[in-house]
Amino acid sequence: MEKLKNLPDHPGVYLMKDEAGDIIYVGKAVSLKNRVKQYFQSSRNHSPKIRVMVSQIRDFEYILTDSELEALILECNLIKKHRPKYNVLLKDDKTYPYIMVTTEEEYPRVIMTRRVKKDKNKYFGPYTSAKAVRETIELLRRIFPVRSCNKNVKEGVREGRPCLYFHINQCQGPCQGNISKEEYQAMIKEICKFLDGKHDDLLQDLRTKMAEAANNLEFEKAARYRDRIAAIERIRENQKVVYTSSVEDMDVIAFAQGDTNTVAQVFFVRNGKLIGTEQFVLDDTRDTELKEVISSFIKQFYIMSLYIPKVILVQEDIEDAEVIMKWLSEKRGNRVYIHAPKKGDKKELVDMALRNAEDALRNLEDKLKREEARTAGAVNQLAEYLGLDRPPYRIEAFDISNIQGTETVASMVVFEGGKPKNSDYRRFRIKTVEGPNDFASMAEVIERRFRRGMEEIAELRQQGKSPEDGKFSRMPDLVLIDGGKGQLNAAVEALRKLGLEDIPVISLAKRLEEVYVEGKSDPVNIPKNSDALHLLQRVRDEAHRFAISYHRSLREKSRLHSVLEDIPGIGPKRRAALLKRFGTLEAIRNATVEELASVEGMNRQAAQNVIEYLRGHEEA
Repeated sequence: MEKLKNLPDHPGVYLMKDEAGDIIYVGKAVSLKNRVKQYFQSSRNHSPKIRVMVSQIRDFEYILTDSELEALILECNLIKKHRPKYNVLLKDDKTYPYIMVTTEEEYPRVIMTRRVKKDKNKYFGPYTSAKAVRETIELLRRIFPVRSCNKNVKEGVREGRPCLYFHINQCQGPCQGNISKEEYQAMIKEICKFLDGKHDDLLQDLRTKMAEAANNLEFEKAARYRDRIAAIERIRENQKVVYTSSVEDMDVIAFAQGDTNTVAQVFFVRNGKLIGTEQFVLDDTRDTELKEVISSFIKQFYIMSLYIPKVILVQEDIEDAEVIMKWLSEKRGNRVYIHAPKKGDKKELVDMALRNAEDALRNLEDKLKREEARTAGAVNQLAEYLGLDRPPYRIEAFDISNIQGTETVASMVVFEGGKPKNSDYRRFRIKTVEGPNDFASMAEVIERRFRRGMEEIAELRQQGKSPEDGKFSRMPDLVLIDGGKGQLNAAVEALRKLGLEDIPVISLAKRLEEVYVEGKSDPVNIPKNSDALHLLQRVRDEAHRFAISYHRSLREKSRLHSVLEDIPGIGPKRRAALLKRFGTLEAIRNATVEELASVEGMNRQAAQNVIEYLRGHEEA
C-alpha cells in the first residue's frame, strides 16, 4: 500500500479495514511507522490469527496522538465503540450492569443501571450478573432503609401516602418528612462506603454514631445503628481473609484459556478481605498469546470500572505494563502497580483465582457443547417439519419496521448452523413504497436482496472467484419472514419474478406463533415446545430487534444532525464525520475533547465548541 511509505514516526492509533470498509482491528503504537509496517513484513513471526487478519486488510486509517498514553486511551475507546473482530473482546461489554446512587437527587435512591453517564450520580461496577446486582440492592435496602420510589421528594414537602417499603421498615419515609435531609445523606455516604468495600471504616463510623445517639438518649436511633452494625458484621464474617501481610486494595485477575474462549476471574480484595468476585468471558481468543489477552482485558475492564485499586495482580507480566500503569494511575489519582507475583501470599492469591477461572471455563465449555447439540437437533427437526430436502444450515430472516408510516426500514439477519452470523446482517431503507405498506415493503426488500445476490454471483464467476466472497452472493437454505400470509405471499412473488422459486420461504406470525408455507392455507404443525420452533422464534426476534434498532438509530441521527447544525464552526463535512464516528448524541456528549478533535476535519477549537454547546443545551 502507498500509505505505508508515508506513515509518520509518531505515537497514534491505527484502524485496519477489510474489503467492505469495516474496521477489523484497532491497535496503538509508539511509532505508527514501525508498528504498522510489521504487519506487512515477513509473516513467519505472526500467529495464525494475525496471518488471517493481514490477508483481509485492504486499507487502514491512523490517528496521531501526542503521547503513547493518549494513544492507549483512544485505542480503548475505539475498541469499545467498533468491537473489531480481530481484537480480544469482552463478551457483550455494553450490557454489564452497574449500581447507581442517584446523588443528583435531594434524597438519593440506589438502583441498577446499564448506562454510565458523566453526571453527579455515583456508579459502582461493572458487574456480570444483573441478578446479583438486584440482590445486592435488596440487601442494602434492608440494612440502609433508603427510598426506592420515583417520587420527586423534597425536604419539608409531604408527597402522597407512604409505600409498602415504609410499612415493612425498608424505607424511612422521606416523602412523609420522617427523616431529615442531613440524616438521610449520612446514610447515603454509609452505602457508598459499603459498596467501596470500606467496611472497617464504615463500622467505626456507625459505632461512633450509635454511642452519640445513646448518650443523647436517642435510643431508637441508636438501635437502628446497632442493627446496621450487626448486619454488616454478619457479611464480614462470610468474607474470606485472603491476605494478611498488607491492607492494600487489590484486584487479582487470572485467565483460563480454552480452544475458542477465555474466562477471566477477578477477585476484589479490600483491607485484606475478599469482598467480591466477578467472571468475564472473552470471545474468540484462539491463537492469542496470554500476554495479549491479559493486556486487552485490563484495558477493557478498567475503562468501564469506576474504582481503580492500588495493586493489580496477574499471572504473567505484560509488555505494555508501564503505559497502562500510567493511565490507571491518572484515573486513580495516585500510583497503581501491575504485578505478576512469582511466590508468596500474592502468588497463592493468583493461583486461587486461576483455579476458579479453570472451573468456570470447564462449565462454560460443557454448556456450549450442550447448546451446540441442541441447536443441531433443531436445524434437523426443521427440515423434517417443513419437508425440506436438507437441513437449513443458512437461514435468512426479514422484518419491516416503521412508526406511523415514516422512515420505513427493513432488516435481514442470518443464522448459520442455528447461530447468528452478525457479519452477514444487512439493513435496508425502503425506497419505492410510500406510507405504511408492509406487503409492498417486504416485496421490495426481497427483490433488492436477491437481485443483488444474482448480480454478484455473475460478477464473481467472471473474475473466477467463489460465491462465498460476495456480500449478497451466498444464497439461503431457508427464508423466514416476520409476519403472516400477506407478507409471505409478497416475498414468494418477489422470488418468483427473479426465477428463484426453488428457495423455501416460510413466515412466522407473532400472535399465535404459527408457521405458514407457500401454497397452504393452514399453518404447519410444529410443536410449541419443540427446539425447531424455538429456533425460528429466536431468528424472527433477532430480525425484529435489528430492524427496530436501525429505525431508532436513523431517528437519533436525524435529531443529532439538527442539533449539530446549530453549533458554531461545525459545517456539513464535520457534521458528517462526527455522525460517522459517534453515531449518537449521547456518545458525543460523553466524548472527551481529544476524542472529538481526532475526528477527520476537526480540531481542538471545534471540539471545544461542540462540548460547550452541548453542555449549555442539555435538553437537546
